[in-house]
Amino acid sequence: MPSLDHTSSQTLTLMVQGTTSDAGKSTLVSALGRLLRQQGITCVPFKPQNMALNSAVTTDGGEIGRAQALQAQACGLAPHTDMNPVLLKPSSDMGAQVIIHGKAVGHLSALDYHHYKQTAMNAVLDSYQRLSQQYPWVLVEGAGSPAEVNLRANDIANMGFAEAVDCPVILIADIDRGGVFAHLIGTLACLSQGEQDRILGFVINRFRGDIALLQDGLDWLEAKTGKPVFGVLPYLHGLYLDAEDAIANEQVSQHGGQRLRVVVPVYPRISNHTDFDSLRLHPQVDLIFVGPEQTPPPADWVILPGSKNTRADLHWLNTSRGQWSTYLQRHLRYGGKILGICGGMQMLGETIHDPLGLEGDAGSMTGLNLLPLSTTLAAEKTLRQQQGKLSLPNQEACHIDGYEIHHGQTVIGDNLTAVMHDSQQQPQGWLSPDHAIMASYWHGLLDHPEALQALLCWAGLQQVQALDSNALREQQLDRLADTTQQHLDWPRLAQAVTAFYRERLAGSDPRQG
Repeated sequence: MPSLDHTSSQTLTLMVQGTTSDAGKSTLVSALGRLLRQQGITCVPFKPQNMALNSAVTTDGGEIGRAQALQAQACGLAPHTDMNPVLLKPSSDMGAQVIIHGKAVGHLSALDYHHYKQTAMNAVLDSYQRLSQQYPWVLVEGAGSPAEVNLRANDIANMGFAEAVDCPVILIADIDRGGVFAHLIGTLACLSQGEQDRILGFVINRFRGDIALLQDGLDWLEAKTGKPVFGVLPYLHGLYLDAEDAIANEQVSQHGGQRLRVVVPVYPRISNHTDFDSLRLHPQVDLIFVGPEQTPPPADWVILPGSKNTRADLHWLNTSRGQWSTYLQRHLRYGGKILGICGGMQMLGETIHDPLGLEGDAGSMTGLNLLPLSTTLAAEKTLRQQQGKLSLPNQEACHIDGYEIHHGQTVIGDNLTAVMHDSQQQPQGWLSPDHAIMASYWHGLLDHPEALQALLCWAGLQQVQALDSNALREQQLDRLADTTQQHLDWPRLAQAVTAFYRERLAGSDPRQG
C-alpha cells in the first residue's frame, strides 16, 4: 500500500460519507485508520456529530460514541473527546441529551437542536482544529446521509462540515441492501454542484458473488458520474466489531458441549449493548436478545442492560408482552441468576427518583423490588474509567476493568455484599444474600477475560473457556484492514486526494467552472 504524497505541512483530511445509515462508514474509517497505522502513518478519527446510545468514556473524562473509540483503537490511539465533539443520545422519539466535548449540556427537542447547530458547529471546528494541529492525517466519518435535504440548513455532520474545512469526500454504499446504483446516483442528485464536485469517487460495500457480474454496472456508474469506483469491498462473514448503535443480528456459530443461555431484554432506550459482545462471541454461551412483542424464553442468566430512559424502559418491562416482572420472579424461583448493569441496576431496586426531570417528566417510580436500593437521578453525570477487583463467592479475586456513564446516585441496602471494589477499595458491585442477583454501574465488565470467566462460573457454567474480547477485536481490525487493502484501489484514491490538495495549494477550486 503506497503512502500518500504529503506535499506540504497541511493536514490531510479525508471524509467518508454514506448513502444511508449503516452503509459502512464507521467500518471503512476503522479500516483506513488501521491501514495507515500499519504503514507508520499517524492518523486520527473524527466524527463531527454522532447519534448513538453506545458510548465510551475517554481518557480526558468525557463521553464519545463507541464507534469512535473503536476507530481510535484502529489508529493506535486512546479515545479523546475531540474525536467526537457532538454526541446526541436519544431519550425519546422527539428529543435527546446533547453532549458537547464529552459533557452533557442538556436535553433538546429535535427542533430546538436544529437551532442550536451553529453553537454545535463551533465546538466541532474547535475540536477539528486541535486534531489537525496534532496529526498529519484526519479520517472523518459523516452521519446518516448527505442526501437528507431537510437537514441541509446548518448541517454539521456531512457536507456542511466538508465545506467548512474544505476537505475531499468519498461516498460509500451498501450493495447488500439492494439498489446500490440508485443510492449512489440519487445521493448525488440531491447535492449541489459544489458538493458533487467535492466527492472524489465511490466505494461499494458488502458485495457477495462474482465481481465480473458487477463490472458492467461499475463501468456504467463511472461513465454516468465521471467519478471512479475506488473499490468493491466483500461481505465479511463473522466480522465482529463494536456496533455504533444497532444490535447485531448475526449470531456466532456454536459448538457442542454445555452452553449457558443468557437472555437480555432490548428495551426501547437500551444503551451500551456492546457490554454483551463478549457473550455473543463466547462458544459456550447462547445469547438471546428479546425485543418488543417477544416472550422471553427460560434462561440460566438474565442481564438487565443500561438505559437512556430508565423509568420509561422500566415501564416497558412491566407492560410488554413478556411481563418481565413476573418472568424474573419465576426465573429466580428456578435458580436463575440476574445481573443489572447501570440502568438495569437501578430497575432492580425499590425506587427511582427523577426530581429534575432529566429523563422525562419529573417524578418517581417503583422499581422491580428485587434489591434493597434506591436511586435518585442527579444533574451531574458520572463519567469515569475504572479498574479494580471482583471477588465472587468460592472464587479467587480477579482484576476487572470498566467505565461509568450515569446520572444516578444509588443508596445501597445494608444486607447486600460488596463483591466489586475499585482501585481505591470503594465498593462498586453488590450481591444479594442468596447470591442470585448482582448489580453494578460498571459497563465493560464482561470485556476482561478473567472477569468474564468468573461471572460465567457464577452464572452456572462449568469449565469455562477463556475468551479475550480485546485480542479478538485486534484480530478483526487486522482482518478488516487486510481485506480493504486487497480490494481498495489505494493508489487511485491516493492520487485523487493528493490532487485535491495540490489544487488547493495552487489556488484553484474544482467546484468552480
